[in-house]
Formats: sequence, C-alpha cells, structure tokens
Amino acid sequence: MYSDKVMPPFHEPAPHGGDREPERCGGGRESRCAGTSCRFQIKVEDGILTDVKFKTFGCGAAIATSSMVTDLAIGKTIEEALKITRSDVAENLEGLPPVKMHCSNLAADALHRSD
Repeated sequence: MYSDKVMPPFHEPAPHGGDREPERCGGGRESRCAGTSCRFQIKVEDGILTDVKFKTFGCGAAIATSSMVTDLAIGKTIEEALKITRSDVAENLEGLPPVKMHCSNLAADALHRSD
C-alpha cells in the first residue's frame, strides 16, 4: 500500500523535462532493469538550483520519487542537492512498499550522475 504522500506526485507530478540551452543546464541519468529510467535536467543560477525537471519511464513509484526529488532539490546549492539520499526521498514520501524501494534509489541516483 502506498502512503498518502506517494499518490499526489504520481497523479500530478512536477514538471517534466524538456530540451534546454546546454550552457544553462545540466543533467543526470540513471537506469535500472525492466526498462525503468530517469533523467533530470537542472538549471543553476548563482550556484542555486532554480529549476529541476525530469523524464521518468517506469511505474507510479518511480514517477512519484522523481517528482519528490525535484521538490527536494529546488532552491538548494549543488552541494546540498548532492546530499539528497535515497532515504530522504522515501522518508518524504512517508515510505514506499519494500518491493518499490529501488524506485527511490533510481531518482536519487539520477540526480547525482551527470551525462
């Protein structure tokens, strides 16, 4: 069973990513088995993440965790955003079923990786 915090970001996720000017953004990607993948695009101004968008292909939990990562990262410095952990994502969603914990790993790991 999903917590009440998981369902809203699944039904109304944060804005999805799109193409941006390369000099004004960065991105990260993490993929897992069964075709689940996640990509983040970030916009940084004066060292602060001012915009974070994602594209996720996967289950509802993968979409919800990606959306939560955007909420956790916006307004942080790059160094602060890199400290967002898998546990932070799951805790802010008030937990995930054990079989879906890998989804929080996908989203947090994707934010930390760069292309």
